Amino acid sequence: MSALYYTTKAKANIYDAVVGVFDELFKELKDLGKKKPETTLSAAKVKIINRVLEDVMDCLENEANFKYLELLDDETLPQYSDAILILAQFDGALKTFRERHFGYYGGEHQWVIRKKEKEE
Repeated sequence: MSALYYTTKAKANIYDAVVGVFDELFKELKDLGKKKPETTLSAAKVKIINRVLEDVMDCLENEANFKYLELLDDETLPQYSDAILILAQFDGALKTFRERHFGYYGGEHQWVIRKKEKEE
């Protein structure tokens, strides 16, 4: 078992709100990319994906792996294979965030948030 570290209630809430949407988006993108990985994403798809990634970045700001995360380039639209690679980095960062900040703490499985902040 790895050590747990405190996070904020706001970041835990962002994670809880975005992780399901991100997981489905990533799954769908991988499925589409299997058919034609060299195909370029449309501007509308990039916009939708980036909207989700922006929320993920808000959650992961100040985490050690944040420096490896970047939005999809909406100017030179990426291919599916490139987008999948970028989303894989986000997926890994989200998993690391949960491993570091969620676990058995205070007698139950929960986000590790300072008691004072929980009461606010």
